[in-house]
Amino acid sequence: MHLSTHNWMRAEPLEVTLKRIKRLGFESIEISGEPQQYTTKASRPLLKQYGIRCWGAVTLTLGERNLAAKNEAQRAASIEYVKSVVTMVQELEGTEITIVPATVGKITPDGTPEQEWKWVVDALREVYGHALKCGVKMAIEPLNRYETYFLNRGDQALALAKEVGPECGVCLDLFHMNIEEVDMFAVIRQVGKKLFDVHVAENNRLAPGMGNVDWPKLVATLREVGYDGALTMEAVAGVDRTPVTPWKNQVETKPVDISPEQLKFIQDHGSSLLSEEFYTMLYETASKTLLPLIR
Repeated sequence: MHLSTHNWMRAEPLEVTLKRIKRLGFESIEISGEPQQYTTKASRPLLKQYGIRCWGAVTLTLGERNLAAKNEAQRAASIEYVKSVVTMVQELEGTEITIVPATVGKITPDGTPEQEWKWVVDALREVYGHALKCGVKMAIEPLNRYETYFLNRGDQALALAKEVGPECGVCLDLFHMNIEEVDMFAVIRQVGKKLFDVHVAENNRLAPGMGNVDWPKLVATLREVGYDGALTMEAVAGVDRTPVTPWKNQVETKPVDISPEQLKFIQDHGSSLLSEEFYTMLYETASKTLLPLIR
């Protein structure tokens, strides 16, 4: 196992992210699924410069992106979007793509359970064919009920992956599991060899080491099922706006180069623009907590 990270949680140049994680013992990045923003031409030399490999990418299933949409044209456009992320991963010599099938933040369905399941299976099978040609693994990720109605638990993601194809797998996220699963360790064992990716954050979505997750048991359980991939940091700190906040420096007061869409995405996940000092502290804590367990 090795440490990886997403880069959507703070709006900053990719090079800033790479410089930070290289210093702290991270080996790879699961880059945001925005191929136009993170072009291969620009990203590849930066990854090489800092000795950080692309582990994969995560779909940013926002706005009109929705594989469970009733509208056929919307589904078709969403399929093409996910395919473009697969292509980006291939061009960056990555391993996997984490896919959230339905729009993040959408909690009302477009059709019956049977209709939506078929729409998503059919859409993912089309992506699956492209992923096989590209040599990129697909990992279906469930989110908690407050972010999606469609897929909330590991057993659901496993069932969906099995319908898509034999080489399709699952991504498990510790934060979402803390909300939805009765026993996260049992779910890891259930998913077993189909576990292609793991996203890490505490029960409070702070960095590993700042909550109540039993990280030694978590790593031991992953080893038990033979998982040897990335532990991808996805801490999303809720901003404490009260007088008792322990983090006086938490919020960035002079944000630079952030689009309204990026700001909305970060805020919709219960956060805000985090300061460089606070954000780096999260990574330092994750590194100190996890590196001794996986080395």
